[in-house]
Amino acid sequence: MKKIASALPLAALLTACGGSGGGSGGSSAAQLKIVGSSTVYPFTTAVAEAFQRANPGTSVIVESTGTGSGVKLFCGGVGEQHPDMVNASRAMKKSEYDACAATGARNVIEVPIGIDGLTLIESNKAAPLKVTVADIYKAIAANPFGKGANRAQTWRDVNPSLPAVKIRVLGPPPTSGTRDSLAELILTKGCESDPAMKELKKADEAKHKDFCTKVREDGVYVEAGENDNLLVQKVEADPGTVGVLGYSFLAENADRVRPVEIGGVLPTEATIQDLSYPGARKLYLYVKGEHMTAKPAIKNFLAEYAKQWASGGALEKRGLVPFAGAEAQAAAAQATALKPLDAATLK
Repeated sequence: MKKIASALPLAALLTACGGSGGGSGGSSAAQLKIVGSSTVYPFTTAVAEAFQRANPGTSVIVESTGTGSGVKLFCGGVGEQHPDMVNASRAMKKSEYDACAATGARNVIEVPIGIDGLTLIESNKAAPLKVTVADIYKAIAANPFGKGANRAQTWRDVNPSLPAVKIRVLGPPPTSGTRDSLAELILTKGCESDPAMKELKKADEAKHKDFCTKVREDGVYVEAGENDNLLVQKVEADPGTVGVLGYSFLAENADRVRPVEIGGVLPTEATIQDLSYPGARKLYLYVKGEHMTAKPAIKNFLAEYAKQWASGGALEKRGLVPFAGAEAQAAAAQATALKPLDAATLK
């Protein structure tokens, strides 16, 4: 777990932050607590640092727990002991929203912050690998197309045009939003390259999910935790190994690792922004509306975030791909309006 704690003085801690009227809503001093995605973590910490410099009466604590674990903490309840916000590298699920509502956090606000590209990386010392979503699926799925345990050992085993290099993929754990994105954007699309798998989804959704998203447990796919900087180090040191992480970490480490081409497309700001890159995905910040009366600093923090995520802003320089056109306008408007989620829109 990674954590950033304010080095600036905290004037006061709030003792309550319920949405029913209790708490010290008029205080300008607060401690904001944010958990969640390791992909979004660098962007939120950058905003937190800038926000604290401008607001010395406020402390912002950001923890990298992974999206799934972060949402679980966020949905644990309402009050000072629970997070105010959660970073997420995929949209909140209906089941997660229901868990929030069950503990009193019914006023959940979704704020899209930008776009990221789920990226496969390899060492700059390795021979370039060019794959398709089907190749990736065949390499790391536990039971490709439901035809039995995966026995492929090299990339050539899944596609004769690929090199006879041992398959070794360092990827995110099940609690990570990046793992969910890998399943949705890459593995499921690769699985559904077989028309029978598309038909299976209509007939048996549970079996479809098992065949299309379950990964190998024989050492070919290795859960590398939530420390993306460590993952970069491991991939750099072991040519032939492939890592899975967010585009921003690739951008920061281009002198050490490079992207793997997927379906003839490399991840760049342009291909991610226009969604032509297969791994393009939106990133989010979820806010607990019940805490906003007690902690007015939350709204100011979001305003700072919106300023930094804009095109040409500080976060673009750190690897966040900004929204364009109508999506940019909608994100900016939501950062001000803070309209709660409609549970009916969730999956």
